[in-house]
This record gives sequence, C-alpha cells and structure tokens, in this order.
Amino acid sequence: MKTVKNHTMENVFAQRVEAIRDLMRENGWDAVILTGSDPHASEYPARRWKQVEWVSGFTGEAGDLCITLDHAGLWTDTRYFIQAVKQLAGTGIELHKMRVPEQVPIPQWLASRGFGEPVVAVDGLCQTVAAAEGLKAAFGGDVRVVSVPDMLSPLWADRPAIPATPIITLGEDLTGESRESKIHWLRKWMMRQEVDAIFLTALDEIVWLLNVRGSDVDYNPVVISYLLVTMDQVYWFVRKDALGEPDEETLASFDELAADEITLCDYAEATVALSTFVDQDVDRVYVDPSTLNIHFRECLEECGYDVVEGLSPVPLRKSVKNRVEIDGMREAHLEDGLAMEQFLYWLEGQVGQVDEWEAACKLQSFRAKIPGYRGDSFETISAYGPGAALPHYVTPCTGAPVLEPRGLYLVDSGGQYLFGTTDITRTVPLGPCTALEKEDYTLVMKGHIDLSMAVFPEGTCGCHLDILARNPLWQTKRNFGHGTGHGIGFFLNVHEGPQEFRQNFNAYPYVPGIINTIEPGLYREGMHGVRHENVVLVREDGTNDFGTWYSFETLTLCHYDTSALVRDLLTPDEIAWLNAYNERVYRTLSPRLPSDIAAWLREKTRPI
Repeated sequence: MKTVKNHTMENVFAQRVEAIRDLMRENGWDAVILTGSDPHASEYPARRWKQVEWVSGFTGEAGDLCITLDHAGLWTDTRYFIQAVKQLAGTGIELHKMRVPEQVPIPQWLASRGFGEPVVAVDGLCQTVAAAEGLKAAFGGDVRVVSVPDMLSPLWADRPAIPATPIITLGEDLTGESRESKIHWLRKWMMRQEVDAIFLTALDEIVWLLNVRGSDVDYNPVVISYLLVTMDQVYWFVRKDALGEPDEETLASFDELAADEITLCDYAEATVALSTFVDQDVDRVYVDPSTLNIHFRECLEECGYDVVEGLSPVPLRKSVKNRVEIDGMREAHLEDGLAMEQFLYWLEGQVGQVDEWEAACKLQSFRAKIPGYRGDSFETISAYGPGAALPHYVTPCTGAPVLEPRGLYLVDSGGQYLFGTTDITRTVPLGPCTALEKEDYTLVMKGHIDLSMAVFPEGTCGCHLDILARNPLWQTKRNFGHGTGHGIGFFLNVHEGPQEFRQNFNAYPYVPGIINTIEPGLYREGMHGVRHENVVLVREDGTNDFGTWYSFETLTLCHYDTSALVRDLLTPDEIAWLNAYNERVYRTLSPRLPSDIAAWLREKTRPI
C-alpha cells in the first residue's frame, strides 16, 4: 500500500499522479481515466467520489483526468478554464479545453497518441457504459478497457465513507402522486418494452420514483442507492448498516416502504443480490447506459441476464410536473422571493462593509427562516467584480473581496424546500458602473427578456429557442460559453433534464408542466460578469389553425435592478415586459414585507 507524503500542495498533487503511474507500471496499464462523477453518474458526487479533486486539486463540478506515463491532463469546459489554470499551477497537470471549436475529448486524444492496442484502466464504478463505448469507438475497438472498482482506495488513506444520512418519505400532499402509482406506470412501460425488469442507478430517478428524500450529496436531496423493479417486486439497495444503526426517521421511512412491499437490501451487496434476489423468470433487464456504470454492466452479464440498453423513461416523466408539484414550486418561489428581497435590502445598507462570504451567509440565514427549508440547492456563488467573470466562482470563506460601492455584484443561489426547489441569479449594481458594465448588463437583460417572452409551437426544442437569448449578444459579437437554461427538480436536483436551453441539438421538446431556468450571461476576465436568471413554467397558450402554442410563466419573484440599464438599447416590448414583471413582484411581495422594505421595493420597481 502506497501513501503520499505531505509537502506543498502542488507537490502533493504531483506525487499522487506519480503514485497512479506506479500502479500503471505494476499492472501494465497504458492510461488511467478518472471521472468527476460517482457510481450513479451524478453531476455532484459525494466527498467519497471526488477523485479528480483528490488527485489534482481541481474543485470544479465538471472535470475528468487522463494520466499516461508521460502526460497528465484535466479535461473541463468553458465555465472552469480560469479556475483550472489557477488550481493546476505547479501540479504538472495540463488543462485540456472542452466546449470550444478545437476541443479534443479524452478518447480521441488517447487514440492520437500512437498506442498500438492500449490497456486503459478506469474505476469501473465511476465510468458509465456510454463513456466506455465512446472510448472503444475512438480506437475502432483496438483498446482494452479494464474495470478497477475503487481504484484509488489503496492510495487514498483517509478516503471518506459512503454517506448515510436520514431518509424521509413524502406524501401525496407534497408529490401529487403515490409511489404505487409511479411504479405501476413504470411497469406498464416495461410491458411495452417487453422487458422483465429495469435497473435504475441515477439517484434523482430513484428517490423520485419512491417518493423519498435524503441528503447523501451536498445540496441534492438524494439517497445513495440502486433500484431494481421487476413485474412484481421492487428491490431498493440502500441499507448501509455497516455505518451504524439508522436513525429513527430513517427506520420509520423503511417501515413505510416495507409496508408498500419495497424490499430493502444492502447497498454494498447489490452486485451479489442481483444474482440471488430476483425472480427466476426474470431474463431481460433494461438499463440506461448513460447512467449505468461498467462494473454493474459486467455483473448483469455475468448473472446471465439479457441486458437491454436504452434511455430511462423516468427523467422525461419526472420533468413534467403535476398540479401539486407546480403549486408547491409557486409557493417555493414566493417564499424565496421574500428572502431575496430582504437580502437585497440588507445588502444595499452594507456595501463597503461586508465581503462576498459574509453576504452569502446572510442570504442563507434569510432562507433558513422559511418553514420547510431543507438547505441550499447549490453552493451560493457570491462574486464581486472580477470574481463574477467566473461562471462557477467559488466564494472563499476567508479573505473574500469586500463589496465596494461601485461596479457589479453577482449572486447565484437557491433553496431546497419540502415543497419545491429554487434557483435565481441577480446581478446587482453596487454604485456607479462603467459604460461597458451597463452595456453588458443591458444586452444580457435583453436576451433574458426575449426568451422569457417566447411563444412557440408544440414540438419546439430548447436548441430552437436558445438563439432568442443569445441574439442580442451575437449582434454585438459577444457570447457566453454555458447553457442558457436547465430543468429544475421538485425538491430534488437543481439541474435536471432531459430538456435544456443550449446550442447543442436536443430532441426533447418543451411541453406544459416543465420548469426551467432562463439564465444568459456575459463574462469579461479580470473585469466583471453579468447573469440574469429566473425560473419559468411551460404553459399552454392556445390552439388555432396553425397548431398548439406554448409560452412561459415566470415563477421567480424578485425585482430586477433597472439603474444600470441603457434604456435606449431596449425595445418597447422589452421595457413593457420588465416593467410588468417588476410591478408583479412588488404587488405580490410587498404585503408580506416589513413596511420599510416594502417602501424600498416600491422605489426599486418604478417603471423605466
């Protein structure tokens, strides 16, 4: 067993890369690939699976490592380029840029290195079937992918354990549909696919189907687990008794699930259980290769199942919220808006006295007072000036920049509530702004409003609508590198699909009941960043001779500061939308705000 000595952090990360190379030499591997995900293809992994961070020091939410005997590289996208350059300095790990025209993904990069028939080792628990197939395709099949589950455990002496947090169950009064109804729907779908079972591995899909929630992953109310649904049995691989006796809340939830004929199994025994717990007549098992890891793919094959691959039906159905969920999300955004307005009022009186971290903590304290609050929905991005130029800026808890009475401050935050999930960004003028700051602020606002006002026919996808938010920026040869909007779960992950506003082709159309963000931005390195974000609900907007039409209802309730706008850059329709939105915010929130904050909000929402 190897251990890594502790010198400077740069040396530590370089030593960890060398320790991995020692493993490669011992086992005859030509390359090692480590992903920034977990055994469930989660966007946000628990601490145990933050392997990329442990090896490289890179803390971004999206990044994969590829290590050969003579090269170590981190592949990440435009949101993290500036951050990666800083965090990789001195480690010997090179940045490889993704989501740029000249991108070369890991499989193609490896294939270009001149290997004959290389042996590539991956952590089989954290590498999806789809990713492994992509690697093989890049080499035309002339590559051997070796699955090494928990590859880093021999090197990672203090590796965190698999988390086991309290589990709660949600009633129909919150979810609008019982778990029995959801499972019945899934079984009808299985019958149409002519399969005997479906093996679910994505955490948000599992907790949605079972109407349970936990907090095994920071900011995401999910439970680390697997789920096998047959035509007459449901096996939930969730017990982690090795970590200690479950708490009373979890035990009560387990009893409720058992009463609904959900068989509770050990998480660590899932691979063994697959061969012993299922009915004898189970033959065809459906899996989603985009979330199934290759270790379990191999286990299913070894058990003798006929494995059928395809996209899981759960994300699409989960994305369309029912009436109870929609009502809950409206309530969540109302309560969240009250917290945001109290924060912005407080902030205006504290400029020059507080730093980014203190501001983030204060915002969290306002949300924490809301009944039903279960934590933030992601780590708050509290960024002043140059920090806001990093779309996923990490606010330092010590030594954070002070908010000065000039320029732009960006705060991107959200809350988890028993009745919904929120995500909101406001870019706040803290005082005098430069002409460029005002112009950027206005152009991003134009794009935000133009997409918010969209009316579109049935069958329209996010990639068709994305141009509405980008066009005002493109007309001045400006752009942003991230997506324009993502789906939001109901008291679930703040990011969910399959629909999204993005330039990339996505065949899933927007339909009534989908809840999504609209968040265009603009970022100037070393200067400032702008992002305006609301959450919207897709709604029906009439039918005529030309078809069925949809539009958006804005759920977010928090005013937009108009003091930094260049009015001449806005069209009459854009001005009308903004004035109407700010007026609705005032009329909705002011009756529940203290009188001084209500009076302040009245001034902030005057027509422009």
